[in-house]
Amino acid sequence: MRILLLVSAFNGLTQRVWCHLREHGHDVGVELAGTFDEPRDLVEAVESAAPDLILCPFLKHRVPEQVWRRYPTVIVHPGPVGDRGPSSLDHAILDGREQWGVTALSAVEEMDAGPVWASNVFDMPAEPISKAALYNSRVADAAMACVDEVLRKVDSGDLPLDADQCLRVVADTGERPLLRRKDFELDWAEPAEELARRVAAADSAPGAPADVQGRRVCLFDAVASDIETGATPGTVVGHNVDAVAIACGSGTLWVGYAAVLTERRGTKLPASRVIDASRTPYLKVPDALAETSYVRDEHVGYLTLRSYNGAMYSEQCRRFTTAVEKALTEDTRVLVVRGTEHAFSNGIHLGVIDAAPDPAAEAWENIWAIDELCLVLANADQLTVTAFTANAGAGGVMAGLCTDVTVARDGVVLNPYYDMGIFGSELHSWALPQRVGEQRADMLLHRKLPISAAEADRIGMISGVGPRDMAEFDEWLGETARGYAEPATLATMLARSAELRARSKPLSYHQTVELAEMARDFFDDRNGFADLRRRFLTKAAPEVTPAKLRFG
Repeated sequence: MRILLLVSAFNGLTQRVWCHLREHGHDVGVELAGTFDEPRDLVEAVESAAPDLILCPFLKHRVPEQVWRRYPTVIVHPGPVGDRGPSSLDHAILDGREQWGVTALSAVEEMDAGPVWASNVFDMPAEPISKAALYNSRVADAAMACVDEVLRKVDSGDLPLDADQCLRVVADTGERPLLRRKDFELDWAEPAEELARRVAAADSAPGAPADVQGRRVCLFDAVASDIETGATPGTVVGHNVDAVAIACGSGTLWVGYAAVLTERRGTKLPASRVIDASRTPYLKVPDALAETSYVRDEHVGYLTLRSYNGAMYSEQCRRFTTAVEKALTEDTRVLVVRGTEHAFSNGIHLGVIDAAPDPAAEAWENIWAIDELCLVLANADQLTVTAFTANAGAGGVMAGLCTDVTVARDGVVLNPYYDMGIFGSELHSWALPQRVGEQRADMLLHRKLPISAAEADRIGMISGVGPRDMAEFDEWLGETARGYAEPATLATMLARSAELRARSKPLSYHQTVELAEMARDFFDDRNGFADLRRRFLTKAAPEVTPAKLRFG
């Protein structure tokens, strides 16, 4: 089919749908709804595209009547049958729902009120996770199931059902009001568990506002602890690396990220850069906020790296490098480096860079730090495996390719690089071509378009794709790693890696060439990195849909 994705942004879910449809032979184009000044302009663009079907996996704008009356138009709504409103996931997290869902429904005059094409219900995590993490994992998986059902019905000529005819698996749904930042205000007299849930519902936007140390801030990435300090609620009582602990009515709230809040919200930064915790004691952080964790299973070591939304700033890259070096001192045969269920890595930290007194110098320091991590992974004596447990982008993808073996979870989307006005480093000129060849590597780096884990596996960019379910993936990853640890297999893999390195120029050559280009991008700003960085951080709407996303 000729399918138009009408969306408000080419976000993670839209990218996943885009990849999936293209891989199944559909002709797919994208239009960003916010780039049109008038509804009639959008109507003309749709008429020019002449799609068989319009899918809207992420749409905050209203679809003009001239569009949905003429073309089958399906909205993917992050709520179960009967749920309506723009703050669906916020309410689900705040209410502590045990189940939630995704519904694909026809666009009509009234928002989220059209006939139902498909629905999918999932269990909510036992502990509250951030809205962004929920959206990128269970919501995205349910959305993909709905998209497949829509395509099946359209192909077979089936019609959607009126919502009243559909079974409502999740009870007490209906139209819910838009939640704004003030609705997530934190009262430090409340229990830490309740405040953590409120922060999760507001993360990553609009953020939960609070008064801390006489300043207005927005808080993100929070976890509750039952530790009682006896301090007045709202008092900063401890820190661990860049996370800070704040006393509550009962328990303690650990906060990983914060932003200054004046008339507008500032850049999200590691919490200790916004909240002064320098005079507080160093405390053990809850496991859910720990930057790294290492476990060993006989001959295999597993190192989990955690970075908020996948952004890794200079000091954090250095800590990750130290953690990898320490893990490599263990007498294991295989080291698996992995992310969490909700994030792997997107490379350097644009927010920390932009907030620095000298952004160019900070960017330079950040790229050096992530390159050092890549060098340690590439030069390891043990067999190293990267597991893309969640979406990855830019330097996060390239760092993952620096290990001997790279695998991914089904459904993961990889963005080799973004349109950010920088050449890129992370040894990509070595790691990518040796896997996919020079020609295909040049194409991937030039196009700067996402690919699915399945496509990455097909072209040899990665070595395997495991199950989509996280528990099943962990089991698959364990079996895969243990297989690599078998002496005969291990010897073969290590010999192959040594041969590849021997045939290549020294890694220092690749790093030097890449950093020479990056120096010009950072310090001379030859390709507009400063402006593109700020537009990304402020979520500035693009003026036009990139030509590469439209129908070819």
